Amino acid sequence: MRQGRFWTGTLLIAAMLAGCGGPRPVDTRQALEQRRAELQDAVADNPEAIAERVELARIAFRLGDGVAAGAAVKAAIDAGGNEAMLRPLLARAFAMQGDGMRALQTLDAGPIAPEAMGEAAWVAGNVHLDDGDLGAARDAYDRAVRELPRSSALWVDVARFRDANADTLGARDAIDYAIELDKANGAALAYKANLIRTEEGLTASLEWYDAALAADPDNAGALIDQAATLGDLGRYRDMLGALRHAATLTPGNPRIYYLQAVLAARGGNYRLARSLLQRTRGQMDEVPGFMLLSAIVELELGGEAVAATWADRLLSEQPGNMTARRILALSDWAGGDADGAAEALIPIVDREDADSWSLLLAGRVAAELGRRGESADYLARAASLSRGDAAPFAADNDYGFLSMAADAEPLNPARAIPAIGADIMAGQAGRAIERATRLRDANRGVADAHILLGDAAMAGGQFALAVQSYRAARDLDAGERTTLRLAHALFRAGDAAGSGAAILALRDSQPSSIAADRLAGHLAMDLEHWDQAIAHFERVRRRIGNRDVVVLRELSKAWGAKGDRAQATRLIALAYRLQPLNAEIMRLYADRLAEAGDAQGAADLRDKARQIGR
Repeated sequence: MRQGRFWTGTLLIAAMLAGCGGPRPVDTRQALEQRRAELQDAVADNPEAIAERVELARIAFRLGDGVAAGAAVKAAIDAGGNEAMLRPLLARAFAMQGDGMRALQTLDAGPIAPEAMGEAAWVAGNVHLDDGDLGAARDAYDRAVRELPRSSALWVDVARFRDANADTLGARDAIDYAIELDKANGAALAYKANLIRTEEGLTASLEWYDAALAADPDNAGALIDQAATLGDLGRYRDMLGALRHAATLTPGNPRIYYLQAVLAARGGNYRLARSLLQRTRGQMDEVPGFMLLSAIVELELGGEAVAATWADRLLSEQPGNMTARRILALSDWAGGDADGAAEALIPIVDREDADSWSLLLAGRVAAELGRRGESADYLARAASLSRGDAAPFAADNDYGFLSMAADAEPLNPARAIPAIGADIMAGQAGRAIERATRLRDANRGVADAHILLGDAAMAGGQFALAVQSYRAARDLDAGERTTLRLAHALFRAGDAAGSGAAILALRDSQPSSIAADRLAGHLAMDLEHWDQAIAHFERVRRRIGNRDVVVLRELSKAWGAKGDRAQATRLIALAYRLQPLNAEIMRLYADRLAEAGDAQGAADLRDKARQIGR
């Protein structure tokens, strides 16, 4: 009898640890479902089939079925399984069902076998991470890794934790180790794809999504992430195919409806986009991208009040989201609330780098409110077609208090970052750089730490240090926020060629980047590469419409240089409609009219431009 119990315990431990160690064979969803059916038959009439029930739970976990996993674990316990061994699995089932509190309560409800300590810590780490308690999650994952150092699946969650801490380098190391332990781990390969998307760009990530789906063709999460990437690359047909496959695996998944809505909105079908957004049934209402798309769709369909509500909600989460602020202002203005529109625009137009579209709207709103002088000022700034530099920091609190707080906790970002801003505002750029350097040295795997030092160096005029810092940040995150900073720093440092190369690299890695296309277009104009300039600016125009005077002006110039006077005239006419008081636009329009034989129209515009100049 004791020997039988020994073998039952051995089988139970083997089943418990299945999937926690080294490489495993590739299992498609179909194979897992087939094995689940076999196990269900095996346990149906065998109350002592403990190991089979544990394996059944493990398969349910891999299929994402927390309810079935919990049922299988409870059945194993009822059949006489060692509760101290099985308690972590039951906790994992509750966590998968979204009940993290019950998962932690289960772990605390009784003793845990030494062999299961790693799994218990792993489950606790996942729950704490999902709850946003990063300190508790770190302690739990440290314990889990000590117990299960070669669990590929555990290292994926460690990567997820490090990524949540903005530790890009640490996340990269963890996921690479997970793949080294199990090259067929589809979840690890999919997470690697997500990291590569951030670090190297959209195109580079595709081969990793392909690898993830080769290892696990029915990985719905990888399919959805791949679809989003394909959409950003403009490969809408491929995007739709990936979404349709994902929908067969997880019907009703709100992310699928959201991405389909993105696709519909990009195609101009806003009614379909609204219908798809509504089908998420509120499950994505707190996601910033969802809020922004909802605001845009409602505004396009004439629902100004609803659009304003969505934009306002997003601004409560992201006060610095200027796109949401523009939508709020336009929604208020279109809905007859000029005061609300003016208030929404203040944080934009008070900045030196305010865009011309926002300044134009502010001018029209101010005129409607009877503020003629203010309106004229906004319109004049818009007509200049030039933007100042953005202020990287703002400090509204007492300088001495901020400095003392940061001196007491120099490695606490919540203390150090406001103090750095205060140092810069007080003209103490050197001290700001010192603070940022200490923070960077303690967080070399965090892109934001390098960006912070670069921003401080730019404010202090130390362009070489800024370039070095932004390069380090770009090695961790090759997106717009790092690459555009690097390009600007290189230009200020006198390396125009390097600046251009950085912009073109961003354009290649992030084809959906409007900023990259815009800057690449200006580079092409400087080199008189008219076809390239037209291609870049036309991509921008397709994304934002005919609302950017500079884009329309540059396109007109490029088409004129190529000899297409009709297209050049049409485009400068659109620019003139946007800014009829812009002297430069008037002169360009006059030149086009003169070339077309309209001497009187050209003379009238030139006379108007001279009067504006006076």
